[in-house]
Amino acid sequence: MGKRLFFVALLLMGFVASYAQLPSVTLKDISGKVVDTAKLNNDGKPFIISFFATWCKPCNRELNAIHEVYPDWQDETGVKVVAISIDQAQNVAKVKPLVDGYGWEYEVLLDPNGDFKRAMGVNMIPAVFIIDGDGKIAESRSGYTDGSESHLIEKVRELIAE
Repeated sequence: MGKRLFFVALLLMGFVASYAQLPSVTLKDISGKVVDTAKLNNDGKPFIISFFATWCKPCNRELNAIHEVYPDWQDETGVKVVAISIDQAQNVAKVKPLVDGYGWEYEVLLDPNGDFKRAMGVNMIPAVFIIDGDGKIAESRSGYTDGSESHLIEKVRELIAE
């Protein structure tokens, strides 16, 4: 019953969030470069936004699971992952060492004030959004269970096939 309810929640969240544009929030990447979230893109291909925090174990498990298959996903679909750290200002210094330690090759942005998190309606992390090639939100979900990352690539494949 729990898994069934989880997938119903996924479907509802995906339906509610479908096809909204990304809000414009100014963030910095881990090297200090300023980025406008409304301009996030993947040259017309889908991409994934994942909200995480250094202290969030399910977030780190999910980003690690994606990391293991990321080269294959990129070869097949060209998808990219943008990881958004919601660590507060006093913990921002922990983000780059964590990312480097895991070897994540994602674009990593810092949202220490939670502005982008709020604009995207994120209440719980990990929170993942699949963005289509036009920059619109195609689907979203919160939480992570082992193996649920495979749903992300399935949705990306669907978007590419459309």
